[in-house]
Amino acid sequence: MIDLIPYDALIFDMDGTLIDSMPAHLDAWEVTCQHYGYAVDREFIHALGGVPSLTTASMLNEKFGLEHDPEEVAQHKIATWDSMGRLPDLIELTTAIVREHRGLKPMAIGTGSRRDHALEMLKHVDILDHFDSVVASTDVENGKPHPETFLTAAKHLGVEPEKCVVFEDTQIGLQAAHAAGMDCVLIDGDTLTLYPLR
Repeated sequence: MIDLIPYDALIFDMDGTLIDSMPAHLDAWEVTCQHYGYAVDREFIHALGGVPSLTTASMLNEKFGLEHDPEEVAQHKIATWDSMGRLPDLIELTTAIVREHRGLKPMAIGTGSRRDHALEMLKHVDILDHFDSVVASTDVENGKPHPETFLTAAKHLGVEPEKCVVFEDTQIGLQAAHAAGMDCVLIDGDTLTLYPLR
């Protein structure tokens, strides 16, 4: 078990870390890729978990040498996801940590999802009230791997970045946490691994 005593605050990614929504997101991106003529690369998309849809669309253009309007592509993906009507389940490994530390340490969510979607999902799985702050892609200028999401969460919690630890499920999330000056715990299946900044 990872020792969380040294940290004054906990910050969690949402999709793939707290809630098991990645399969539905991948399906929505697959439909979108087929619509716009991108090669379907689920592994590439999965690695971008936590990255805002607009940024993902730009990265798809770059990867496949296309020039679609990123805003249009992102909106298509979001509309496709919404139309699926698939609601996720909690990931017990990380939500157990949330329940254990509720009321003991300030906690925030730092997600690449838009705010309305994040709040809807968190209400559905009934853990929104466990958190002191939610920072979504629509709350920041720069999404992950830029550190702004996690730095904003730390500011909302009133805790210095170096006293926060981030829970993530992707390398891009790890990059964002370290760029924010925070240690990071990566979830991979049933395993949690601490990646200290130093």
